[in-house]
Amino acid sequence: MSDSEIPHGDDRPVDMYLDLLRIRMDTEDYRLLMRVVEPVLEAIDEERLSSLDFALDSGAGDELPQEVRDEVALVIATAVTGRLDNEVVELDVDDTGPVRIVTDATTASDPDRLGEIADYIKERHRQTEELRGIAEVSGLPTDF
Repeated sequence: MSDSEIPHGDDRPVDMYLDLLRIRMDTEDYRLLMRVVEPVLEAIDEERLSSLDFALDSGAGDELPQEVRDEVALVIATAVTGRLDNEVVELDVDDTGPVRIVTDATTASDPDRLGEIADYIKERHRQTEELRGIAEVSGLPTDF
């Protein structure tokens, strides 16, 4: 277990990360972050994450700033993995444009592994578009 995974005292890694963010972030940004992550953290604690549906960009004009969205992703990753060394990485994927992912520091610094992830995203996008086309021709819903 690395230092990034060791809980200190009674704190979970996510609690320590949130404490650091509270100090570092603008108060209003921190409030936005907490509004988004609190239901997710509760779902994780109650082991009902699979039934939770949330989006970081609702498209309703109340879009979160990119910095806050990145921190939300990192908080959730820390809660799920127990690791404090997660990073947000932007991959340039030909078919979809830039895609932001959360990964561990080792993967984030490995260009070959990031290339494999980008290839996987491209293939998933291709498959989704193919299925969407089949659904459209078949008269089925295409909003998946």
